[in-house]
Amino acid sequence: MEISTLTVYHCLAFAWYLFVNYSVKHLRTENRPSGLFVYGGRWKYLTILNLVLQTVFYGVSFLADVLRLTKKLRSAKCVISTRDLLFSVLAFPVSTFVFLSFWGLYTYDRELVYPERVDGLIPHWLNHAMHTTILPFAFLEIFATPHRYPTKKKGLILVGFVHLLYISWILWIYSVTGEWVYPVFGVFSPVGLAAFFAGCLAVTVCCYSFGAFLNRMIW
Repeated sequence: MEISTLTVYHCLAFAWYLFVNYSVKHLRTENRPSGLFVYGGRWKYLTILNLVLQTVFYGVSFLADVLRLTKKLRSAKCVISTRDLLFSVLAFPVSTFVFLSFWGLYTYDRELVYPERVDGLIPHWLNHAMHTTILPFAFLEIFATPHRYPTKKKGLILVGFVHLLYISWILWIYSVTGEWVYPVFGVFSPVGLAAFFAGCLAVTVCCYSFGAFLNRMIW
């Protein structure tokens, strides 16, 4: 994809995620279900964290394109390195994991991840913006431009570290409120929950490895 076209694409994607984040922030709260957005606010949900992550990634990508267009190559090189690390370790695997885990659990039993009472708060289009369109954006990015991935060892360590951070955040919220961020966690015993978290890590690692594989095959 030519740099001018890529710049327009990244600008539009950045604007889209800004709009989605704005829409989430300004949801009507008068009919908010009890326990939703209380301790930890929106920041306890991986979906919301992913939206912010995607916004940052496309903002950095847009900046890198502008620097390349204006021939500021030294600055562009640093920004591109940041862009590639964000995409490889966070933007692609997290968005893919959110899509797979949300729709997988939703299909099995939506009450485990997205209770029916939430429909009165979050419009259907916004639900798909948060959980569906993130996957096409992630794949389109791989086809649009090459990304330099870190070494396999470094990449897996970073993915595991981010996963551990979010699990620690979930457990901290439970220790304070006595309620799980997602209802699905409540159906497991402590051993079962540990196995579930390990399974989630395995899926995330697979998402990371798949992104690396696609990037290598295409570019």
